[in-house]
Amino acid sequence: MGRILDRFIHRKVLGRWGKAAQQAADAPQSQLRLQRDQARSLRMHLDRLVHVADGRLARPQIGSAQFPKPVGTDWSWRPDLWRGPLARPGIASASRKATIDQQVTLFHDCPQSEIAVRQIRNRKEGDLAPFSLALEVFSFEGSFLSLSIELPNEAAQDLTRQHLMRIDALIDSERATDVFARLNIQHGPNTEQVLRKMDLSASSNVVDFDLAHLPLNERRIEKIWLDLIYDSPRMNRIVLRDLTFCRHHRADL
Repeated sequence: MGRILDRFIHRKVLGRWGKAAQQAADAPQSQLRLQRDQARSLRMHLDRLVHVADGRLARPQIGSAQFPKPVGTDWSWRPDLWRGPLARPGIASASRKATIDQQVTLFHDCPQSEIAVRQIRNRKEGDLAPFSLALEVFSFEGSFLSLSIELPNEAAQDLTRQHLMRIDALIDSERATDVFARLNIQHGPNTEQVLRKMDLSASSNVVDFDLAHLPLNERRIEKIWLDLIYDSPRMNRIVLRDLTFCRHHRADL
């Protein structure tokens, strides 16, 4: 009975606002002002409902941590930015150090920031991550632009030189550009860095960082982070549709 009544009320309300919209051109200003204020109040709630519903009903599901992993993986992670909605989805003019969330920070040295960052919902059939990060760069006169992702403490626990750290990124760009991935591992007072160029022509950009030849003090590993460095980013839109991490063992050397 309740559903029948709800449908009846919905049809009446829909009919009322449809009629008001048709007669708006000739309605008295006092009536039009009242209807406008009522419509704005109603639209605020409707927009909020549609936004939440789109997020919950769209695929892939929010919170998804599913992605392919190599055999022998003992730790894997998709950062929160690609899993769930941000409290602040975008930055119109990013500062030289712009915190996007607790794990992701944008760095640049451009004197005039014409850089916009925005989280967008993934809806392509092949997407595994619920969200993307879009980076729009207009005029750029700086020397560097990078995105820094801090890995959780679990990534450093029991990490040894027998591990490979795998980064898998799905990147789209309007113009051809070079992107470099730099893995940073802090152990005690020292920080080791490994730099790799990503191949954006591939369907996905998988980079394995081999830790075997790094002079790591395995007992003192404190922090790990990744820098994605964008070369000549001006007048470009770069969308990082997915970013995942995993570590796996390899055979003894």
